[in-house]
Amino acid sequence: MADQLLAPSMHLASPAAASARRGLAGVVFGPTARYILRRLGQSVLTVFLTLSTVFVLIRLAPGDPAYSLAGPLATTEDLARIRTQMGLDESVFVQYAKYLQGLLHLDLGTSYSFQAPAFDVVLSRLPYTVTLAVSAIALTTVVAIPLGVWMARHADTRRELAANAVTITGQSMPDFWTGLMLITIFAVLIPVLPPAGFTTWSSLILPTVTIAVLQVALISRMVRREMVGAFMSPYVTVGRSRGVSERELIWRYSMRNSAIPVLTALGTRFASMLNGVVVVEVVFAWPGVGSLVVRALETRDYPLIQATVLVTAVLAILVQLLIDLCYPLLDPRVRLGKGQGA
Repeated sequence: MADQLLAPSMHLASPAAASARRGLAGVVFGPTARYILRRLGQSVLTVFLTLSTVFVLIRLAPGDPAYSLAGPLATTEDLARIRTQMGLDESVFVQYAKYLQGLLHLDLGTSYSFQAPAFDVVLSRLPYTVTLAVSAIALTTVVAIPLGVWMARHADTRRELAANAVTITGQSMPDFWTGLMLITIFAVLIPVLPPAGFTTWSSLILPTVTIAVLQVALISRMVRREMVGAFMSPYVTVGRSRGVSERELIWRYSMRNSAIPVLTALGTRFASMLNGVVVVEVVFAWPGVGSLVVRALETRDYPLIQATVLVTAVLAILVQLLIDLCYPLLDPRVRLGKGQGA
């Protein structure tokens, strides 16, 4: 009797359970999930090809790591012994096979300069570069977006012409010149900030401003271009005719429709900063990945170069993937995986 009473309820519950399973499968294997998996697969291939290309190019470049390590007074026997210790006397194919085998275990070899695992050396420098990149992109965002909106609101006026002249000047100045001028003014003539290194948080100000000067010039001009196009759109005209406030038209409607290209530009600049702002880090003696790359290139430190490329490439790909995932949040019309073979 109990079985007969339970049977209908089980029969009724089974379609709901099946529907729940289909819903779960839709979440797990839906367009967004397939898009992420496809992008991750492409990213793995991209990182592999990048590392392989770098492996070959640094060995074709002039220079001998053994000579850089032994010094100018080393004899031929000394150089031969060092090459044997570093495995450089083997063929490129054997070195490449050993490199791929170590890569599977995240063992990228021992740095010639630091005599420590190359991967650990890069990770120890990475927080400094990430800190500098985050502070620079934050300052860029806070300054460039309002400046670009202001320029768009005053388009083709003398005010906008003056702002354009300032941004073009900032875009034309090399990073090293900007950094040297800031050091001269705020560390030498008016000694209020540290000139180099990372001793206190105030050491972050000058390199951050140096990076942001160029980025603000680029991003603000882009925001200005996008917002001028948005202001000329029919929905803005209709909104004004209906009495929508200017602030709401700018930040709720126009800025939202211009957000995707602006976010893409900011994300691209941020990814390049994570790769190491080499010139700025060298000028300010910043202990980040950029200055580490310079030292690795000078000493022909193959494991350190390869570890740096791996870490920075992975970071750049992750940033780009995160930006792509933000597109539907900014514009509901965007659907990941649509029109991309999904």
